[in-house]
Amino acid sequence: MRLVLALATCVGFSLAAGAADAPMFRGDAQHTGAYAGQGTTVFGGVKWSFHAKGAFVSSPAVVGDTVFAGNTDNFLYAVNRDSGALKWKFETKGRVVSSPAVAGGMVYFGSYDGNFYAVDTASGALKWKFATAGERRFAAKHLHGAEPAAETMPDPWDCYLSSPTVSNGKVIFGSGDGNIYALDAASGAKVWAFKTGNVVHASPAVANGTVYIGSWDTFFYALDAATGAEKWRFKTGDDEKIHNQTGIQSSAAVAGDMVFFGARDAHLYALNAKTGAKAWDFSTKGSWVIASPAVRGGHVYVGTSDTGLLFDFDAKTGKLNATVDLKGWPLFSSPALSGGMLYAGSMKGVLHAVDLKTHTQAWAFVTEASKAAAAVAKPDGSADWEKIFDSGFYDDSIGGYLKLLSYGAILASPAVADGIVYVGATDGNLYALAVKPAGR
Repeated sequence: MRLVLALATCVGFSLAAGAADAPMFRGDAQHTGAYAGQGTTVFGGVKWSFHAKGAFVSSPAVVGDTVFAGNTDNFLYAVNRDSGALKWKFETKGRVVSSPAVAGGMVYFGSYDGNFYAVDTASGALKWKFATAGERRFAAKHLHGAEPAAETMPDPWDCYLSSPTVSNGKVIFGSGDGNIYALDAASGAKVWAFKTGNVVHASPAVANGTVYIGSWDTFFYALDAATGAEKWRFKTGDDEKIHNQTGIQSSAAVAGDMVFFGARDAHLYALNAKTGAKAWDFSTKGSWVIASPAVRGGHVYVGTSDTGLLFDFDAKTGKLNATVDLKGWPLFSSPALSGGMLYAGSMKGVLHAVDLKTHTQAWAFVTEASKAAAAVAKPDGSADWEKIFDSGFYDDSIGGYLKLLSYGAILASPAVADGIVYVGATDGNLYALAVKPAGR
């Protein structure tokens, strides 16, 4: 988010048998963000909402009759998929802003307490936990140009923990201790660990025996999924003065022989998945690419941070097909594809539903808290950053960030299953949003 401190200074129905699942972040191990179903241009209303004390930053996993999501109140929640009623909750000693993955009767997730957990899906009983060397956020001096310049500052925009991917009997995730870990999914025993140069909060994509993941050290890595051995690495841009355009928060998506990811150097990258050679890149002219790209049918879709733009690219060539202006509110939420629709949340507390045929917004769900955002919006509805951030002092940057969260921001990425869009918000609500076939 190039301007964070720079500008501051100057309908219900029963669950059908055989229902589709969304078992992990971005839907599958390749993190394509593509979900089964037709998608529609018609909003069917809120099927249910579940409220917790903290914020839902964790993206939901949907398996069987249960929706799983973590919350900043330190709990992982399991709620009934049909009714939204609480089934069980599991308490950790830190915020749960890692998105859960479900496989083999267990749900896997990380916590800010530095532990990685495996919990029984039916009962919520602990199966095992693995202690990392500890969680932390990315930190640097004079971060985003904030004062005092000599002070090391944790980055408030480093708001996620790495979400696990389960593949071939291993659960793989990154950590604030700088490591990428692969654990035995059944026992929690460490299979391998790969050390990077900084915090790893991106989530791994796994395809064809390779793990793809970026680090705050500015490198994007391809690792052997069986051994953790490095296959190749790719260097993204850096910003040694104020560290604003540094690091990789976006998680990768793999499709065919290509891997796609965004970076805080304000680029979307497309690399050859086997060699790491750059096929193409796209500059957003300063706006971070935090969201993970969605890939389907020869198209790559991704949103930007402060400019609030949604892009549609040709996956092979990088040719820009279309741009959708969502009024300049940051898009950290990664887009989900279902049929002819794309769903993505914004920091204004809005879930945008975009018709991919027309590249226009078909409908939007707005959290109740979002109404207060009018006080810091420009006449055209876009964010007025000078009203959000009071000054270039670090404390005021935190105040501005918290102000954004107070509008029911949707940082979580939506999951789509059987005509329902599941997504959490910072208003403490986990929502099940119904869509219905056009004409009904």
